[in-house]
Amino acid sequence: MNLKYIYTLLTLIIALYFVPAQAQTKKPAKKATVKTVKKTTPKAAPKKTAGTASSKNVGDAAAKAAQDTTQKGGANGNNPSNGGSLSEEIVVTTAYKPVLADAVKIRRNPDLEDKVPFKAPLIYAPLDKRQEQNSEIRQLDAMKRPPEQDSVLLNNYVKAGIGNLKTFLGEAYFSNGRDEALQVGGYLKHFSQSGSLQKQTQSKDDVGVFGKSIMADNTVSGRITYNRIGTNFYGYDQSAPDNTFVPGKQHFNTIGAEAELAKNFKDVENDFTYALKVKGYAFSNAYQARENNFVISGFINQTVKQFYAGLSGSVDLSSQKDSLYKISNNILRLNPYIKFQGTNYKIDAGINIEKEFGEFGKFYIFPAAKLEVQVIPKYVRLFVEAKGDVNRSSIRDFANINPFLGQNIDIKNSVDQLDISAGLKGTLAPGLSFKASVFRNSIKDMPLLVSNFNAEGNKFNVIYDNGKARVNGFNGELDFKASDDLNIFGRVEVKDYQLASEAQPWNLPKFLLTAGTAIHINSKVSITGSLLFRGSTNDRIFVPGPADGLVASQKPIASFADLSGGVEYKATNKITVFVQANNILNTGYQNWLYYPNYGFNIFGGVGFSF
Repeated sequence: MNLKYIYTLLTLIIALYFVPAQAQTKKPAKKATVKTVKKTTPKAAPKKTAGTASSKNVGDAAAKAAQDTTQKGGANGNNPSNGGSLSEEIVVTTAYKPVLADAVKIRRNPDLEDKVPFKAPLIYAPLDKRQEQNSEIRQLDAMKRPPEQDSVLLNNYVKAGIGNLKTFLGEAYFSNGRDEALQVGGYLKHFSQSGSLQKQTQSKDDVGVFGKSIMADNTVSGRITYNRIGTNFYGYDQSAPDNTFVPGKQHFNTIGAEAELAKNFKDVENDFTYALKVKGYAFSNAYQARENNFVISGFINQTVKQFYAGLSGSVDLSSQKDSLYKISNNILRLNPYIKFQGTNYKIDAGINIEKEFGEFGKFYIFPAAKLEVQVIPKYVRLFVEAKGDVNRSSIRDFANINPFLGQNIDIKNSVDQLDISAGLKGTLAPGLSFKASVFRNSIKDMPLLVSNFNAEGNKFNVIYDNGKARVNGFNGELDFKASDDLNIFGRVEVKDYQLASEAQPWNLPKFLLTAGTAIHINSKVSITGSLLFRGSTNDRIFVPGPADGLVASQKPIASFADLSGGVEYKATNKITVFVQANNILNTGYQNWLYYPNYGFNIFGGVGFSF
């Protein structure tokens, strides 16, 4: 029994000795191989029928078992004898030889200089001030005004120049200088030139003195003026020249004066204001036409907060005479009104009461109302206006429009029965202001200037559109002031005439454009320019008709553009050099039939201040 146990023990020792020896006989791998046994759940071994396995299969299985050097603790159920233990055994088959990669070299040498950054010394100065607890806005301290440095006052100015077309220019201005209570001055002006046609000359002279006294409560001002315009009747039909043609002379003299008394403005509540003005003139021409006019006008106004109530009026006394007539033409006007003004609106409500006396004696009442409302606050305002008036016919006013008038022109007052207009005005952008309106005017006996060549050779006459005419149109104004050195402005007028008795609005343009600019390049150089474009018009003429009679016909006058410009150079504080050019396009346009205007003309000169 003891030998049996000893034999069994020897057999186990021999088996344990040879199995590891057989594993060491295998060729070692290049790198160490480590096999790990994953922990898996033991599975039951497949059942096999006894006697079905061949001896070959048994040998293959034994070879595989001999090659596997890792003992798996119950993995895949191959060793169920260990009770499915989770422990595993790792066998190292060769020694581990580590391999190091080439080192990464830093291709930069270190900076061996010893640099210490500079640190500025910090100095703290604490404020010895108590913190205020009051958060309200503190009243600003008054700032002293810097002392004013008076420059040399130059109260007087003279200007003289010459140019082509025998142009002569002379101007002089005088004043008493800086005085807050009294201002006195005067002026002299002369301008003349000659064109290419026979006796195509014009001259204009102005003389005036003025004064203004500012007192504690009122301001008194006045002026006396003299004006003279000289020309010739040089126009004729150049397509049919007349060798016997001799232009007649014409001149107009006007002596005028005016005086005004007005209450000074005071920023007080419920203020009472008033003004009184007296003016008049005496007019005459080279023949027998005379006109005297004297007007007294004024107003009184009481203010109560945003409410205004007042009355304005005038007495217009006039007399006209010529070789064939002498008439008195007077008008009395009264205008009671009420005004309301708020932040976003302004309302004027009133009526015009007018009475003609003298040669004419009609009585009229017209509306006088205006409304303004802010559509876009501070930018755009909407306005609507309705009014009426009596327009006194004046020989002087007609002569200022057309200096080639004949004798004994007809005198007849026209009446604006109802003028209605509506539009917008305001500011589109900084420096860009505008005004645009549409209007419809109803005019009774509208005056028209037409040629009267058959009766007076080359002179004009005044006729009236008997009845009520309607004038519809549009007015637009634009002013762009980019800065104090650049200003561009323009105005356009478009009109449509519906006359009562006449076929055309004789010598009245339906389109008119005026524009200009003022540019200050620097403190010494300034440039100005202007443009006038007038649409075509028609004049009434008489042509031979049947039975040796005359029939009315129309003569077209072409549209034209007139471009002018000037340059002024301030050489010193006292001396200024200027150049002015007119009709730069050199267009031979006509304002009136057979009266061409002056062509291109340029003149220059010097101004002196003292």
